[in-house]
Amino acid sequence: MLNKTILIVDDEPKTRQGLKKTLEDWAEGRFDIISTDGAQAAITILQQREIHILITDISMPEMNGIEMLKRLQEQKQYPVVIIISAYSEFDYAQEAIQLGVLNYLLKPLSKKKLIEAVEKAIEVQKKREREGKLNKIIDERLVDVRVEEKEEDSPIQKAMSYVDQHLEQQLSLKEVAAYVHLNSSYFSVLFKEQTKMTFSEYVTRSRLQKAKNLLMGSNMSVSDIAEAVGYNTSKYFIKLFKEYEGQTPSKYRKTAIMKET
Repeated sequence: MLNKTILIVDDEPKTRQGLKKTLEDWAEGRFDIISTDGAQAAITILQQREIHILITDISMPEMNGIEMLKRLQEQKQYPVVIIISAYSEFDYAQEAIQLGVLNYLLKPLSKKKLIEAVEKAIEVQKKREREGKLNKIIDERLVDVRVEEKEEDSPIQKAMSYVDQHLEQQLSLKEVAAYVHLNSSYFSVLFKEQTKMTFSEYVTRSRLQKAKNLLMGSNMSVSDIAEAVGYNTSKYFIKLFKEYEGQTPSKYRKTAIMKET
C-alpha cells in the first residue's frame, strides 16, 4: 500500500523540525512526512510527486504561503491545505479561506491542535478521493442523454425521472408510457429517437450506474445491491453487470479498493 504524503513548508528550522517530529510520532509509518524551507521548493516538490496534505507557514521570504497557494491553483494542484502563522490578522485568514484552506492555526502550535487539524484534513482528502472515483464511474451516455433532454415537461424527461426514482421496482415500457400519457408503441419510438437508446437500455444503464455507486460507496452485499436496483436474482444482475463492465460486481469493487489504497 502506497502511503499518503504530508508536506510541511516553513522557513524556521526549529519549527519545521518540530512539526515533522510530532507528525512522524503520530503517523507511526502510516504517512510519508516530508518538509522543505520555502514556497518555491514546495512548488517543485508538488510538481514531482503527489502531495495529499500541505501544511505551510504564511510568512516566508521570497514567496509567502498565500502566494504559493495561488500559484498551485494556477497549476491545478489542490492538496488539502493547513495554514500556520504567527500572525492573527483577519486579512490573512480571510484570504486563506477564499483559497480553500481547510484550517488556519496560530503559532505556537500545540501538538493536540496540530494532530486534530491533520486528522480532519485526512478525512477531507479521503472524501475528495471518493468523490473523484465516483465521478470516474459515471456512464457518459446517461449524462449526455440527461443533459440533452433539457425540457423538464417533455414526456421523455418525465419518463427518465420516473425510471430514476423507481429503479428498485419492476419497470415496464407499457407502465412508463401510461405514466406520461402516451401510447406504448409511440413512446418506444419517441424514446429511442430522442435518447439514441432503447427504453430497456436506459433502464439497464441507470440500474447499473446506481449499482456501481453502491459498490463504491457502501458495504452492501452484491445480492442486496442487485435487489436495490431492481433485479430479483443476483445471478442475472452479475451476468448483466459483467456484460456492460467486463467484470463481475465483486471484482469491480475489489479493483476500486486496490486503486484507492
